[in-house]
Amino acid sequence: MYAIISNGGKQYKIKKGEEITIEKINKPIGQNIKLKKIITIFNKKVIFFKKKHLNLFEIKAKIISHTKNKKIKIIKFKRRKNYTKTQGHRQKLTIIKIISISKKETTNGT
Repeated sequence: MYAIISNGGKQYKIKKGEEITIEKINKPIGQNIKLKKIITIFNKKVIFFKKKHLNLFEIKAKIISHTKNKKIKIIKFKRRKNYTKTQGHRQKLTIIKIISISKKETTNGT
């Protein structure tokens, strides 16, 4: 079973036990989280993509570490005008490990 989720404007294909790098989540290392933006779930022969079916599933993950991506340089200049501007950026990232992709446990009101 695998799933496609959305995080930070990007889509990720995930499986149980896999580690992925996503945009930063403001939670401490070691905390368990639930990923909510599920796009599709592939289960052997069945594909779930409708919202009413996706609400029955939940994806649990554990935060492994926080890191930064490699630095990119942004350079702006105008020729013959003696104008240059440089800027750098390092995107903050979070490494998570997928614990489970499973159906939600429903509780009856009785």
